[in-house]
Amino acid sequence: MKPIFARGISNQFRLTLAIILSVFLLVANSRLDPVRKSISSVLSPLQYVANVPGALLDWSAESLATRNMLAQQNRELLRQQLLMSERLQRFEHLRQENDRLRSLLGSPVHLDAKKIVAEVMEVASDPYHQYVVLNHGSRSGVFVGQPVVDAQGVVGQVVQVSELSCRVLLISDVTHAIPVRITRNDVRVVANGTGVLDELELRYVSKSTDIRVGDLLVSSGLGKRFPEGYPVARVMSLIKDDGQSYANVIAQPLAALDRIRYLLLIWPDKPAPNTLVDKIDADLPTTKKTELSPEVSQ
Repeated sequence: MKPIFARGISNQFRLTLAIILSVFLLVANSRLDPVRKSISSVLSPLQYVANVPGALLDWSAESLATRNMLAQQNRELLRQQLLMSERLQRFEHLRQENDRLRSLLGSPVHLDAKKIVAEVMEVASDPYHQYVVLNHGSRSGVFVGQPVVDAQGVVGQVVQVSELSCRVLLISDVTHAIPVRITRNDVRVVANGTGVLDELELRYVSKSTDIRVGDLLVSSGLGKRFPEGYPVARVMSLIKDDGQSYANVIAQPLAALDRIRYLLLIWPDKPAPNTLVDKIDADLPTTKKTELSPEVSQ
C-alpha cells in the first residue's frame, strides 16, 4: 500500500549535514567574533528587560523594610564608619611615610585608579565556564582584559565587551590564572582556577618553597593585567607528598564568588616616572633638558 505522506529526510543525509556544519563552524570559529559581538550588542537591551522583575522585587523588599530594621542597619553602618575612619587615619600616616620612602628610592608612585561600580545582570549557565555579565560596556570605556574586584578581593577580568554590557571571567574558572605573591615573604606564584568557586590551585610549587597555611596571596602586578597589591586568596591546604615532585597547595578566594552583586571595574594606573633621573628630567624645562641630557647619559 502506498503511504499517504512522503518519507522525510533520511538519517544519512541529516548526519552528513550535521558533520559538514560542525566542520564549517570549527574552521570559521575565529572569524565569527564580530558576529558574536554584534549579536551580543543587539541582545543587551533584552538582558536589561529581563533584569526588570528582579529590580522590581528588590525595590519592593526595600520599601517593605520595617523602621526597626532600618534603624538597626543605620547603627551598624555608623559603627563600621567609625572603625573605618580610625583605620583611614592610620593608613594616611603610612601612606605619607611610604611616599617619602618611594621618593628617596626613586620607585614609581601608584596613582589612584579610575573605578566604576557595576551590577551583575546574569550568572553563567555554562557548566564548563564561570562568568558573570555586568551592566557596563564599551560606552563606559570597558575593555577586554580589564580587572574586576569587589569589597574583598579580585573577582576576575573582562573577556567580552558589547555596547551596554560585558562578560567577566571569574578567577575560579579552569582557564584563568593570576600571578600572585605571598605577603609574608614576597614569594611569587601563580594561582589557577579549578572550576570550583571557592578553590584555587597553586601549581608547580617546589616543596622547599616557604609557604604556610593561612598565608595571604595578593596580586603581584606581573603581566600588567591586575594592579599590584589587591587581595586574591588565602592558603587553606598544603600537602607535601614524597611521591610527588611538587607540593599540592590549595587556596580559597577572598571574594565571595557565589553571591556577588556589585563589582568594581578598574582602569590601570597612568605610567609614572621610574627613577629620580626621570622625575627630574620630567620637571625641567625643555632648554634645561637639552643642556643636561649629555651629562645624564654619561
